[in-house]
Amino acid sequence: MSLHPKVIDLVMDRVERLLAALGNPERRVPPVIHIAGTNGKGSTQAMIRAGLEAGGSLVHAYTSPHLARFHERIRLAGELISEQALTDLLDECVIANGPDEITFFEITTCAAFLAFSRVHADYTLLEVGLGGRLDATNVVANPVLTVITPVSIDHQQYLGETLAEIAGEKAGIIKRGVPCVIGPQDGAGMAVIEARAARLGSPVLAFGQQWSAWEERGRLVYQDENGLLDLPLPNLPGPFQIQNAGAAIAALRALGKDAAACEAAVTKAFWPARMQRLRVGPLVESAPGVELWLDGGHNPAGGAAVAATLARMPERETHLICGMLNTKDVRGYMAPLASQVTRLHAVSIPGEKNTLPAEETRDAAAAVGMDAVVAASVAQALAAIAAASPHARVLICGSLYLAGGVLRENS
Repeated sequence: MSLHPKVIDLVMDRVERLLAALGNPERRVPPVIHIAGTNGKGSTQAMIRAGLEAGGSLVHAYTSPHLARFHERIRLAGELISEQALTDLLDECVIANGPDEITFFEITTCAAFLAFSRVHADYTLLEVGLGGRLDATNVVANPVLTVITPVSIDHQQYLGETLAEIAGEKAGIIKRGVPCVIGPQDGAGMAVIEARAARLGSPVLAFGQQWSAWEERGRLVYQDENGLLDLPLPNLPGPFQIQNAGAAIAALRALGKDAAACEAAVTKAFWPARMQRLRVGPLVESAPGVELWLDGGHNPAGGAAVAATLARMPERETHLICGMLNTKDVRGYMAPLASQVTRLHAVSIPGEKNTLPAEETRDAAAAVGMDAVVAASVAQALAAIAAASPHARVLICGSLYLAGGVLRENS
């Protein structure tokens, strides 16, 4: 991180140059499933991986950002990359890159491709970092499948101001003749995605058209042209996970996997900081009566998803401990949550230069009708809540960077 800037600069030239210097490892990775979208990419990837691994497949996976440790970004044949392997790969990439400019995400993506090309596996799951068309992961010419999860407004400074523009960037991962699984979309976004798929002759497997998924009597029901599946609800909490599960199942069915793989996708997936219940650790022990949750959603769609999850939980006094980046639509994130919480405790994200100051987070919460106060830290906020309401529900939320710090603090 000291060698390469942590900036977003969406061009392909640098990553293509470095991959060429490394011998184009992206051409030698196991069959790729490429996943883009605004919300649900990580959860959908985790479910696909659980389904594939349940059937005995070895799966590489690449995701970002990491939460507690960088190693979370690169999973080799099911296992997180080792410290030594990661060090060696990064050294190799730094030497191959020489004095040329490259960003942190670009060089680490090249390291991931290098790792994937050298370890046997049956599949490679690639999660887009930002956008799709110009993302560093979009160098694989012939994936076996692409997946686009719900697209919403986020990162407008890089992807465009309108939903159609953003959807166009996400649709950039669609490749000629390669099937594309499409999650629920706004009409404007769907039109753009379908138009690109049609131009490239890519078969579309879209929610509400080729497949559907819904909750019925405490079960997940999935239906496509091959029939109906009656499955347990996803073990990842929240009503929005029904649709993520549907996309994962559609992907598994497109790959020819059976009902057992689909059931494993919804029952065995694990994805931290997505409405994750914290049950052990120092933070939990500091407030033993409190029900503690963690979520890294950070845009308006993420706020709506969290609010829907809270609305379905048993009634309980609920507090938010919230820290956000200054690049986000803070009021848009908070507005859906206002009716679900007793009070918001605003914090600044430790060690993050782009943190929104706690005072501004508090003011944004107040502007959408929340009772809001400032706290010096997550630990201080939790202690104050536990002292006043020892059996409250507490959700730490607003940013994956805050969530990562909490996971490290609670480990």
